[in-house]
Amino acid sequence: LKESRAGALRASPLEGAMAMPPEERTDGTLLPPRKLPPNSRYATLLMERQKSLGSRDLAAQVKLPSGASEEEWLAVTTIEFFNELNLLTGAISDLCTEQSCPSMCAGPYTWMWADGDRFKEPTEMSAPRYFENLLLWVDKQLADESFLPVKPGAPFPSTYRKGMRVIYKRLFRIYAHTFHVHFKELVEEEADAHLNHSFKHFIFFVKEFDLIDDEELMPLKDLVALCISQKHTALRTR
Repeated sequence: LKESRAGALRASPLEGAMAMPPEERTDGTLLPPRKLPPNSRYATLLMERQKSLGSRDLAAQVKLPSGASEEEWLAVTTIEFFNELNLLTGAISDLCTEQSCPSMCAGPYTWMWADGDRFKEPTEMSAPRYFENLLLWVDKQLADESFLPVKPGAPFPSTYRKGMRVIYKRLFRIYAHTFHVHFKELVEEEADAHLNHSFKHFIFFVKEFDLIDDEELMPLKDLVALCISQKHTALRTR
């Protein structure tokens, strides 16, 4: 189990092609990896992103690439984080169950789910159900070409950045719950290294583009502060 969980967390899907259908999925994720078509407006940016994958310099990784638009960079990176967290929730599904996690919490913080569609009012639910509804909701946003256009020249909506901020605020909660409730188990199974790296990348990115208010990061404020400190140290030692 130790090796399978650590291996699953390292098997992060990459961008570049259309998502495979659920019946072809064997990676244990809740949803198929979301991938941009190779002939989309993002093709050049995806090729540049591939070159930096695996780099230890996360502070450089999150910077807006030369010549890229901020909207397109947000799109590419958000899909990457969606796939990361889809992978994470699949990898901890035997730890995070209806029985072990009857509410979506992180220490004293508890969240209810509402999406204005299936759940019009805030609804209390278990952590795995919250994960499922959250990832389905994010997947729907990212698949909507009126929100995230794929064709070259198609305009981004005026609500794009606001919508992205809501996505990131909610995705953060998966990290918050995992660190508060399941981190000890992941450390015991030596499956924590990828989680730490993924979270640091996430924090560097949201801070670079001001995607989450500080008050929303409070459940992991000490860990966030550590990430920022490490970023400043890395920048000073270049």
